[in-house]
Amino acid sequence: MGKLVALVLLGVGLSLVGQMFPAFRERMNASREVEPVEPENCRLIEELENGSEDIDILPSGLAFISSGLKYPGLPNFAPDEPGKIFLMDLNEQNPRAQALEISGGFDKELFNPHGISIFIDKDHTVYLYVVNHPHMKSTVEIFKFEEKQRSLVYLKTITHELLKSVNDIVVLGPEQFYATRDHYFTNSFLSLFEMILDLRWTYVLFYSPREVKVVAKGFCSANGITVSADQKYVYVADVAAKNIHVMEKHDNWDLTQLKVIQLGTLVDNLTVDPATGDILAGCHPNPMKLLNYNPEDPPGSEVLRIQNVLSEKPRVSTVYANNGSVLQGTSVASVYRGKILIGTVFHKTLYCEL
Repeated sequence: MGKLVALVLLGVGLSLVGQMFPAFRERMNASREVEPVEPENCRLIEELENGSEDIDILPSGLAFISSGLKYPGLPNFAPDEPGKIFLMDLNEQNPRAQALEISGGFDKELFNPHGISIFIDKDHTVYLYVVNHPHMKSTVEIFKFEEKQRSLVYLKTITHELLKSVNDIVVLGPEQFYATRDHYFTNSFLSLFEMILDLRWTYVLFYSPREVKVVAKGFCSANGITVSADQKYVYVADVAAKNIHVMEKHDNWDLTQLKVIQLGTLVDNLTVDPATGDILAGCHPNPMKLLNYNPEDPPGSEVLRIQNVLSEKPRVSTVYANNGSVLQGTSVASVYRGKILIGTVFHKTLYCEL
């Protein structure tokens, strides 16, 4: 009897998915193609061939890059190689990427880095926080950056029952950060199921050694997260809903939604231009091509700049767009003094002088 009920429920569920799949394809921009917008002074970074899912840049111009993400349902060109953290000095005339050595007893073979965030302590020590997926679980790894040695020292692994399916983090204090949960279900089939049904069960949580709590919820798929330069506002990308949530941060770390900036593309990671306060968004113009990867018809790339974020009518402009002939599956863009690094989930990395 139990098996019969399960089969009936499965049949009903599959029927419902079938009915909603056309709407899902429309939400995923399945037929969209982008018009090229490509700055003249651009080149691919030779050392980065297997993704650069997230990028964070120090005020000094040193850029940290997470590479080699293995994510269920998405392409990966080096499935047997562990992930790495790369460093680039954007002050150099022709910057190159260098893989950072990791010491301190960290299990590098299980390294599967996703979102990253830099924290600079009062004594100017630089810490790198990395979302990691060993065995497809979610942890947050803390490393200390040794600038002279160009290396990372492993310090600590953070786990918690609310840290599931973590996508990105933004660190605002010693072991104090916001993190996004991009799927409610950890099973890849059920994760796709929830996106097709447009379930809004994902959230943003706040973590500290004293308190862990959900501070914003109701997202279709909470993805990239960052903070304004004055740390008064937190920006959250809801990738499947094609928008950015502008949240006010309170003294108790709670978040209140101020507005939603609706976009016509699927927004992945977010960064803030330190010179202007604008948001830079790495976007997927047609993510169906990510889910059904075909090298003959690859996924495109798109980078948007959102100006006047807090105004009634923020200005959205396209910084970069490509149909996949150069860059596939853009996930992030970060700027430093007229230079921009554009990263991807699994593909290459583009460096441009604007």
